[in-house]
Amino acid sequence: MPRRRVPRALLDGDAPDVAPQLLNKLLVYGECVGRITEVEAYREDDPASHTYRGETPRNAVMFGRPGHLYVYFTYGMHYCANVVTGPEGHGAAVLLRAVEPVAGVDLMRERRQGRAALADGPAKLCQAFAIGPEHNGVDVCRGSGIGLFDDGVPPPARPVVGPRVGISKAVDVPWRFRTPS
Repeated sequence: MPRRRVPRALLDGDAPDVAPQLLNKLLVYGECVGRITEVEAYREDDPASHTYRGETPRNAVMFGRPGHLYVYFTYGMHYCANVVTGPEGHGAAVLLRAVEPVAGVDLMRERRQGRAALADGPAKLCQAFAIGPEHNGVDVCRGSGIGLFDDGVPPPARPVVGPRVGISKAVDVPWRFRTPS
């Protein structure tokens, strides 16, 4: 089945509702393609979200239109990418935690310096796809750069749901969604 860009309307909802809908969608950038296998939801009433204390220059993209990438630097060494969700002014996004490589595997491996685990974590994913600060604000619903695509594979009927990882606040909130193994 041919792939088409994910419509912005799919992303114009509450982050915990949108997140499982992104499972099995394709992240595409250049020759690299990965099937999304793990995501986490964040919104402004969530103490673990970058938007919890309001809009700042750093998180302003999260308050924008759905379908844009919010790319941030963490631990002084890694980038992570989120897809903005919900209405403008809301401050919500879905963290892309992992993909299963579909195409461009050799390039991903080169970018990951030959490591076997190519994109099974948010920082690894950004490194494998060469996503960095220059992609903050990129529209994944249109254009020729990074995109989210649907090739007809539906999200799992019963995703694995659990608490988010790598955070220190609201750790028990079950907004982490994964495809079943």
